[in-house]
Amino acid sequence: MKALINGLVYPVTSPNFEGSVLIENGKIVDLGPDLEVPEKADIIDLEGMTVIPGLIDAHCHVGILEEGEGWEGNDVNEAYDPVTPQLRALDGINPDGIALKEAVRAGVTSIGVGPGSANPIGGKFTAVKTSGSKVIDDLVIREPIGLKMATGENPKRVYKEQKKVPSTRMSTAALIREKLFEAKEYMKKDGEEKDFKLEALIPLLKNELPGRIHAHRADDIASAIRIAEEFDFELILEHCTEGHKIADYIAEKDIPVVFGPGLAAKSKRENRERNFKTPGVLSKKGVKVAIMTDSPVIPIKYLPLMAGYSVKEGMEREEALKAITIYAAEICGIDDRVGSLEKGKDADIVVMDGDPLELKSRISKVFVDGQEVDLKKKEEMIL
Repeated sequence: MKALINGLVYPVTSPNFEGSVLIENGKIVDLGPDLEVPEKADIIDLEGMTVIPGLIDAHCHVGILEEGEGWEGNDVNEAYDPVTPQLRALDGINPDGIALKEAVRAGVTSIGVGPGSANPIGGKFTAVKTSGSKVIDDLVIREPIGLKMATGENPKRVYKEQKKVPSTRMSTAALIREKLFEAKEYMKKDGEEKDFKLEALIPLLKNELPGRIHAHRADDIASAIRIAEEFDFELILEHCTEGHKIADYIAEKDIPVVFGPGLAAKSKRENRERNFKTPGVLSKKGVKVAIMTDSPVIPIKYLPLMAGYSVKEGMEREEALKAITIYAAEICGIDDRVGSLEKGKDADIVVMDGDPLELKSRISKVFVDGQEVDLKKKEEMIL
């Protein structure tokens, strides 16, 4: 058993306190301000330090679009078939890449990894830890956590260049509808002949898996909502760059948002209004907001910085911290294990010398499943 004592603890889902956190067998077994520490515990005195849950990036391409690898490490888009629900991000992730090492050094201990946005229907997201094994299966928290779909410029650009459908927003939406309709009809049949792609869509239509739809522009956001309502599946809005324009509408529909990457350049027309005011506007309307890096678009180590910028532009500080902890966990469906410091949850814990959203704060310790990560070794492996 380990006892982290005398720290300023941010449980996230309950009030902050000065006190202790007890860890055993990879789990948090107790925490509180006046905790009696067992004699057998290995005591780690954290006086003057801040203790928070491991951070969570709800949407990235870490390990599937590898940094510093060129085409050899680019497995993010199967851009020759617009409908690929059968793909699993899990099959493309290299857990030994640079980005996972940088993630854990920055206190990001869990990530949602998915295919890119070339395809109207792109494949399945997975949630994994960022440290603990060189075998990706050992790092899985939950798999899958959503089906990636995309609207807007990316699918129409990719397939217009190939002189294939879809080359417009209309055909992108129509293609999604067509495949979902086929899957609904397929579900009515009881034949022996199986269709691999349609089988992969069944969990979405049974509401066992959310649709995570890439949408930047306000009209694309509305299209994503329209399709989700037509086929009655749970929706998560990814990016939501112009969400501030229709924040009331998103709030009325009670749809969670994974916002970002706020630090990226305005590289195309649909994200020309990208700014850090959006998450605060959405949050104040009652929308559950997580913040993403879309790594490697923005290096994953800058996740807390992006939350800090959101506070600077109007988001409540508590909401911004939740956006990279408990809200990210809830949106990914992994909040039973991570996202806050609570009894029974995984002991994914970050220790730092100041406010978690301040740029100057330095991380001194990271625990994943109760095991302290050798941060110096991780740095050497990157360099």
